[in-house]
Amino acid sequence: MPAATPEPESAESAGYQDVEDSAATGAGRAWWDANAGEYLDEHGAFLGPADFVWCPEGLREADAGLLGDVTGARVLEIGAGAAQCSRWLASRGVEVVATDVAEGMLHAGLGYDEAAGVRTPLVVADARELPFPDASFDVAFTAYGAIPFVPDADRVHREVARVLRPGGRWVFSVTHPIRWAFPDDPSERGLTAVRPYFDRRPYVEIGGSGRVLYAEYHRTLGDHVAELVGAGFVLDRLVEPEWPEGHDAVWGGWSPLRGALLPGTAIFVTHRRPG
Repeated sequence: MPAATPEPESAESAGYQDVEDSAATGAGRAWWDANAGEYLDEHGAFLGPADFVWCPEGLREADAGLLGDVTGARVLEIGAGAAQCSRWLASRGVEVVATDVAEGMLHAGLGYDEAAGVRTPLVVADARELPFPDASFDVAFTAYGAIPFVPDADRVHREVARVLRPGGRWVFSVTHPIRWAFPDDPSERGLTAVRPYFDRRPYVEIGGSGRVLYAEYHRTLGDHVAELVGAGFVLDRLVEPEWPEGHDAVWGGWSPLRGALLPGTAIFVTHRRPG
């Protein structure tokens, strides 16, 4: 008889603190594996089984066109989660591969293939060590994946640059850095800055064993740009989606109340320097 799967460890403390990079390595994979079902139960209806949503503001690739014309392109998704974005592209005939470090997230989305009537190629992979040859993709993207959950996002950018062809496009969305100065609260409490914008300590949850269970990393706008330039990218656009009228969904700290006053998402549209 197989051994019973142990219950996930509960967090006993949470806050902004420095942790060793090695202690946080693997925390993202374990957290998303353990919480894949709960995450999709909460947000699956908003994201859809085969839709390309960039952010809690509801900006969709169908409207924004941030990837450009992908006709005939080979596209890579990083930190795909349940691969809804890749599935949307695949349903339109785009050659796309979806990757995520958490097998549980990819597996949780398999049922979406049946619902959408499309097969989405899925690969379990760390965004910092992509299992693809050099210059093998024309476009790469991630919608809130990978970058916030590793201490060394510069490695993600360098790996994406490696697998992109010269001139290839790299587009990613993250929590707008200014949000880190405010409580992650959708109410009026989330409108008062309580932390320095330049405090780069990650948000960390630690279990009773002392193990890091979850870690999310803050980078300023300048940090993101410096990492991109250092990896060989040119910044073409910085998109800050406005909260649309009539959108009343609340997602964690995102809400109509805060969205009317503060940007919640930053989307970097870049391309790899030729040569």
